[in-house]
Amino acid sequence: MRRLDALTIILAVFIAGGFGYVALQWVGLDGITAGIWTQAFLVMGLVGWLLSYVLRAMSHKMTYHQQLKDYEEAIVAKRYSELSPEELGRLQAEVEAEQIQAEQLKAEQAGINPVTADQIIDPIKEEQVKAAKL
Repeated sequence: MRRLDALTIILAVFIAGGFGYVALQWVGLDGITAGIWTQAFLVMGLVGWLLSYVLRAMSHKMTYHQQLKDYEEAIVAKRYSELSPEELGRLQAEVEAEQIQAEQLKAEQAGINPVTADQIIDPIKEEQVKAAKL
């Protein structure tokens, strides 16, 4: 927001408060009561704006956060496009290894023993092993 925009908003709020005061007097309220109600409306508007600002800041839906996210995505995309095929393969292998480690960690935390490829027995071979033992 530019400085001129901020000054325009301040002037608009000031003028709206003046019009509200005059309108309440025109309706029949005395000057003190009209001033109190005008202030009450302006304070409620300020509190509403403040709550909306805090909500946007907490949910990261502000312009700064969106610009930062777009910038980070552009940097990652540029670096990804500059990688050689060997580096891409290495990176993919690292990601797959991390995924396997994460799955094993989840299984250990859940109390399940993770099964490796060496531990998987083909059902047909299992029957053959049982038959050979008999």
